[in-house]
Amino acid sequence: MISTFDYIQKYPSRAKQLLGISYDQFIDLVKCAKKCHEEEQFKLEQSKVRIHRRGGGRKELLSIPEQVCLCLFYLRQIPTFEVLGMMFGISKTEANDTFHYWRQIFRKILPSTLLEQVENQKGDLMIVQEILTNFKLLVDSLEQPIDRPSDNEEQKKFFSGKKKQHTVKNLRSFLAKGKRHN
Repeated sequence: MISTFDYIQKYPSRAKQLLGISYDQFIDLVKCAKKCHEEEQFKLEQSKVRIHRRGGGRKELLSIPEQVCLCLFYLRQIPTFEVLGMMFGISKTEANDTFHYWRQIFRKILPSTLLEQVENQKGDLMIVQEILTNFKLLVDSLEQPIDRPSDNEEQKKFFSGKKKQHTVKNLRSFLAKGKRHN
């Protein structure tokens, strides 16, 4: 089975369908994300107390572009982490960890949404809410099962009485023409 990253390398015109961005935008994002990743690793390295030599330990299974592709693919397609791991040849835990790491990097390098930008300013928030009343929004929610957290307080936050399991709740809203709002 060909991985998603190899597929978009072979067919760059289909990157928009799979990742939500064009192939050129993907390459630019990889460059920016790689730079931010290296800065984060440098900061981490400065504060780390070493027992073993640098470079020891298990090597990464996915390259940086593949990890960025994994994160974008998840954001666009929303498969379970088990399916995502299977598609990229890694475990579901590693797929989860990889996604959450790169999501934090994306939040640093990409601009925030309009609502996030005006969240703290009451006047601006009122203007944005007034503008949004002119549009029809479609709202959808979903729950994705997760492993039960070990901390009791964390368990209470993620427990779904309806599903009788621990889940992450997501709420998504879209403009009527299909464009994602937040």
